[in-house]
Amino acid sequence: MSAKGIFLRRLAVSAVTALSLIGAAQAADMSEEAIAERIAPVGSVYLDGEAPVLETAAAPSGPRTGETIYNTFCMACHSTGVAGAPKVGDAAAWEPRIAQGRDILNDHAINGFNGMPAKGTCMDCSDDEIIATVDYMIAQ
Repeated sequence: MSAKGIFLRRLAVSAVTALSLIGAAQAADMSEEAIAERIAPVGSVYLDGEAPVLETAAAPSGPRTGETIYNTFCMACHSTGVAGAPKVGDAAAWEPRIAQGRDILNDHAINGFNGMPAKGTCMDCSDDEIIATVDYMIAQ
């Protein structure tokens, strides 16, 4: 048998083996559970007048600490000084803001001011939680 014939025979055997393995792999994914998972709906439809069924995040079980809120919502800007945000621990940057009075400082934190978004984007934070966060940041 020639070298070309041996090569073609090996190529044919390799192709048959590869196709068999592909078929076996596909058969493994043909279980009813796998099929059901692949074709499961990704959303739901409701008609006008029906109440939508919405999954909502669990509400906080109680007031969060200023440190928790800072680490979750405020750190991105107040640890780097983004958009002129005073860095936590930089007393010189905080001094003119504190000099305006705590009421103004708290109002800016709650309602937003210049580059500071209202409540630092923590829309489920209470005003008291925001004030506790301001207190935490000033104390650092």
